[in-house]
Amino acid sequence: MKKPLLAITMGDPAGVGAEIVVKAYNELSSGGATIFVIGSADCLRQAMQQTGCQHRIKVIESPEDIVDSLQTIQVLEPVSFDASSLVVGQVAASCGEAAVRYFETAVTLCLDARIQGVVTCPINKEAVHAAGFHGDIGHQEILSRMTHAELTATMLMTTGLKVAHLSTHKSLAEAVAYVKQPVLVEKLRLTVESLENWGISSPRVAVAALNPHGGEGGLLGREEIEEITPAVATCQSLGLDVRGPFPADSIFYRAINGEFDAVLALYHDQGHIAIKVHNFEESITATMGIPFIRTSVDHGTAFDIAGQNRADAGGLIEATRAAINMLNQSLT
Repeated sequence: MKKPLLAITMGDPAGVGAEIVVKAYNELSSGGATIFVIGSADCLRQAMQQTGCQHRIKVIESPEDIVDSLQTIQVLEPVSFDASSLVVGQVAASCGEAAVRYFETAVTLCLDARIQGVVTCPINKEAVHAAGFHGDIGHQEILSRMTHAELTATMLMTTGLKVAHLSTHKSLAEAVAYVKQPVLVEKLRLTVESLENWGISSPRVAVAALNPHGGEGGLLGREEIEEITPAVATCQSLGLDVRGPFPADSIFYRAINGEFDAVLALYHDQGHIAIKVHNFEESITATMGIPFIRTSVDHGTAFDIAGQNRADAGGLIEATRAAINMLNQSLT
């Protein structure tokens, strides 16, 4: 059977995206999918000069031109980008524009079933905003806009721990107000369904408490009583193995020890800190609720080290491996 096509979007040209692509390519290209890059061939050539990595580069016009090659980085360039004027490590509207166009192209190809999935290198929110994309804070918002998905969510993964998020890009005050029973039920159902699609049968999902010590029976907050516990009960009545809420200061330890397959964190830092403290180098992100596979590195553009041959490509390797595994599960 023909291998699925998997795109890697280069991300912000001023960041470490091109560097980690050329560093990781030999390991990426030998997996169970045909890999190609959506980005700038000139940026990749510059990254090869900086890192000493040696690859052939071939610019292609469409995914239909791709061949299954281990020796060549095949690059689709949806927009023209002048790499000669690139200032690595600095915010630029032109880089934000390019990064969004790379990702939009990948999403369109996925929606048209011309490719089967996408792995994303990091974009810079300030650069995206400078380019005029004021509603697109990050990849998640672009996905929601383009797929018209009614419900999406982020799951972070690393060895021994998976964490879904009730919300991500909300202020803390907004995130607390978002902890409502209907939203919790929807996100828990989506988490269970996604884990099943990715090969985990009868997944066990635990819900983190919002307040210290799980609210102490209402003394430290009533969200556990009024919103979270009823949502868990509703999911259980639907036959889902959902448990909690459990205090957030112990729930991740219990998951790492194998008691749960995943945890639902209730706001950005509650889940991200747990993942990054446990194993930041290999952590990745996956998007739930969209009609194709999308994974991502779990780090930013790293402008402070861009162009210095210091970026670690391990996250991109793990994100690509995860996408290939998910593709194999979804195609069987």
